Amino acid sequence: MKAIVTVMLKDGVLDPQGKAIGHALHMLGFPQVGEVRAGKVIELELDETDRAKAKTAAEDMAKKLLANTVIESFKVEITG
Repeated sequence: MKAIVTVMLKDGVLDPQGKAIGHALHMLGFPQVGEVRAGKVIELELDETDRAKAKTAAEDMAKKLLANTVIESFKVEITG
């Protein structure tokens, strides 16, 4: 199974990378772009056949390593 973990900064946390991307897009002629938030997507191949167990394992991985839960939130999607 594949787990897709999406990690984003929590609302209210300053996102300098998002600000830089937004500024660059404006400079490239895309004035319609509003606020930009940057995050990361992590794909994990899991040796698991039970979807619930795969999701629980991926959530544990996100809590322990993949996301800084003080300033980031995450969501897990199981595919395959």
